[in-house]
Amino acid sequence: MTYTALLLSLIFVCIPLLLSKTLKLGLERDTLIATFRSIVQLLAVGYILKSIFEANSYIYIFLMVALMIIVATLNARKKGAGIKGITWKIALTLVMIEIVTQGVLLGFKIVPATAQYIIPISGMLIGNSMVLSILFLNRFTAEITSHKDQMELILSLGGSPKQAIHRQLINAIKASMIPTIESQKTIGLVQLPGMMSGQIIGGADPIQAVQFQLLIIFALLTTATLSSIMIGFLSYPALFNERMQLLEMK
Repeated sequence: MTYTALLLSLIFVCIPLLLSKTLKLGLERDTLIATFRSIVQLLAVGYILKSIFEANSYIYIFLMVALMIIVATLNARKKGAGIKGITWKIALTLVMIEIVTQGVLLGFKIVPATAQYIIPISGMLIGNSMVLSILFLNRFTAEITSHKDQMELILSLGGSPKQAIHRQLINAIKASMIPTIESQKTIGLVQLPGMMSGQIIGGADPIQAVQFQLLIIFALLTTATLSSIMIGFLSYPALFNERMQLLEMK
């Protein structure tokens, strides 16, 4: 793709801007900011990745993955601001997901141990885990707020914090996992995933593209499960004090 073709693709930005202005949605500023940031960030990442791929140094790979985890953690923690220690809990979850997924992929030599494979796959898995963490925390805090009286009743009758919060925890875990599971039910029929489409456009064999996409799909299932369960079970004890009383959510 040439830069001229890329500039012409800005037509897709002009359409929502025009509709927002016409319907007085007030989204023009946010749309322009999002467009500008996406251009700057992606171009910067493109040049950085080009340098890392050429160097193929494990130090650079580690630093890039660490940066992804830090940014994802800082973004996801906003939804769990009322949970003590949520930042390190999200970070630990993302690190564990990276260790498990890359351990399987590299340990069984499913993909080569090069920057060209490690960084893009890590980006997809960490990004998906970040979204799932946000979905989980958003639903979890809403469940606690709406069922606070029920939880306090269980505690007053001698129930443990785990018993009091069990239903809310399970509901939040299920709610955060459902989008991943449902999207995979129609994959290939309703949508062609981004990685697969990109490879096909780049001239790769469609069967080879499908194989890599299936690899990502299977890894995303682990990501979805680990993200919700780890953050859930790491977070809920922080909602109670030493006398097993439910704390107020800030």
